[in-house]
Amino acid sequence: MHFRPRIVTSLENYNRQRLIGDLGAGATVGVVALPLAMAFAIASGLPPQAGLWTAIIGGALVALLGGSNVQIAGPAGAFIVIVYGIVQRHGVGGLLIATCGAGVLLMLMGMLRLGNLVRFVPVSIIIGFTNGIAVLIAISQLKDALGLPIAKMPGDFFGQMQAIGGHLPQWSPTALALSLGCVALLFVWPYLLHQKSPIQRLDGVTVRTFARLPAPVVALVALTALSYFLKLPVETIGSRFGGIPQELPALVWPELSWDSARRLLMPTITIAALGAIESLLCARVADQLATAPSHRKHDPNQELLAQGAANFVVPFLGGMPVTGTIARTVTNLRSGATSPVSGLVHSLMLMLIVLLAAPLAVHVPLAVLAGILLFVAWNMGEWHEFVRLRQFSNHYRLLLLGTFFLTVVFDLMVAVEVGLVLACVLFVRRMATLFKVHATSADGLHWRLHGALFFGATDKLDVLMEAAQAVPAGSTLTLDMAALFALDTTGVDALEQLHKTLAQRGAHLALRDMQPPVQSLLERSGLAGKLAPSA
Repeated sequence: MHFRPRIVTSLENYNRQRLIGDLGAGATVGVVALPLAMAFAIASGLPPQAGLWTAIIGGALVALLGGSNVQIAGPAGAFIVIVYGIVQRHGVGGLLIATCGAGVLLMLMGMLRLGNLVRFVPVSIIIGFTNGIAVLIAISQLKDALGLPIAKMPGDFFGQMQAIGGHLPQWSPTALALSLGCVALLFVWPYLLHQKSPIQRLDGVTVRTFARLPAPVVALVALTALSYFLKLPVETIGSRFGGIPQELPALVWPELSWDSARRLLMPTITIAALGAIESLLCARVADQLATAPSHRKHDPNQELLAQGAANFVVPFLGGMPVTGTIARTVTNLRSGATSPVSGLVHSLMLMLIVLLAAPLAVHVPLAVLAGILLFVAWNMGEWHEFVRLRQFSNHYRLLLLGTFFLTVVFDLMVAVEVGLVLACVLFVRRMATLFKVHATSADGLHWRLHGALFFGATDKLDVLMEAAQAVPAGSTLTLDMAALFALDTTGVDALEQLHKTLAQRGAHLALRDMQPPVQSLLERSGLAGKLAPSA
C-alpha cells in the first residue's frame, strides 16, 4: 500500500500562523492529558507513569505516522476495563504481550486496507458497548471515590459489586467529599467560560484567562492543594505508588511462550478491535467538526498503521494500549490545531511536566482522580439514547440493550461478537421480509420477483413450486427479474430446482429483464443456458 503519513502532506503549505495555532493547541491538550493519563493508568491497575508515557510516546508516534490532521492518541477510558481484567488474570507481562500483538494486528489491518470495515459496525452496537464501558468505569472508581479499604478489586462485575458492598460501612467522608467536589467543579467550570457568566463580565483579564484553564487541571491542582495544606486523611499517589519516577522509562522485555500467546489470543483481538473502532470513530468526529481550509479527511488505513506501530512500541517502555481519544482530539481541534505538529507538541509538553514536576504528583489524592474519571464516564455515555429507544425498531433496541448488558455483565469482546452476530441475523431476517413474489397473470404463468433472492429468502419460492405443478406440458413459466437486485448461489439453486420441476412436466422456465449482476451469476452457474428464451 502507499505509505504516506499525514504530517508530510500537512507541512506542504505550512506557515507561521498555523505553527502558532499548533503550538498553542498542543500545549493546551498536553496539560489536559496530564490528569487523564494518570487516572486511566491507575484505574487500569497500573502505576500512573504507565499512562503518562503511553500518552507521550504513543501520542508522538501517532502524530508522526498517522492519517489524521488533528488526532491525539494516548490511553483511553474505553480500555480501563479490558486492561484491568488482563492485568488481574495474566499480569503486567501478559498485558505487554497482548498490546504488542494488538499492534501487529492493527498494522496488518492497515496494510490490508481494512480501515473502512469499521464503518460496518452498527451504531447501536457502538452505543451499547460505549455506555456499558462508561458504567464499568464508574463502578471501578467507587473504591477510591468512597475511600474503601479494598486491597485488590476483582476484575468482574459481580465480584466488584460484592467487594464494594462488603466494605461500604468503611467509607471515608473525606474521600467522598473530595470526589464529589471534583465532579461538581468539572460540571460547573464550563459555565464560567460562557459570555454571560459573572467571571466573563468582570474586567480583569487575569480572571478571564484563569477561567479558560482546562477544568480537569483546575480540579486536580485546587483539590490537591486543599488536601495537602489541610492534611486530609486520604490515599494519594505517593502513599500507593511511591510517586512518579523523574526519568525516562526503561525497556521491558516480555517472557513470551506459546502457552502465554495462546491464552492471550482473545485479549489481543479485543484490544485491536477496540483500538481500531475508537481511533477511527475519533478521526471521523474530528473530520465532522473541522472547519479549517487546510483540513483533509483522515486516511483510515494510514491511521491503523500508526495505531499499530504505537501499540507495538509503547508496551516495551512500560505503557498500556494506545488509541485515538475523542475528548483530547476535540480539545486540540477547538484550540486551533491544523496539523499533526500539535500532537508532537502535546507529547513534548507532557514529557517536560513529567521530567520537571513529577515529585509534586505524590500529593494528588486518588479520590480526585476518581472524580475526574466519574466525570469522564458520564460524558462518555450516550445516555439520551436509552430515552430515544422507543422511537426505534425492536431490532435496534435488541442490539443496543443486548450489547450494553453483555458489556457490563460479561465482557466487551463477547458483547461485540454477540452484537455483530445478532446484527447479521436481524439483517438477514429484514432482507428476507423484503423479498416478494407475486403473479402478474391470471393463468399463473407470469410472475414478478422483488428484492434479493438469497439463502434467507428462498422459502418464498414455495409458491412458485406449487404453481409449477399446474403448468401444462409445453407451456413456459416466465419470471420478471427487473426488480430483483441481488442473487446468491442458494437462490440460483432454488431456481435450478424450479427448472427441474418444470422440466419433469415437459414445461419450461424463462427469465427476463435480468439485472447485470444477476445475469452474470446465472451464466457462470450454467443455469442460463438451460432456460427457455424470454419473450
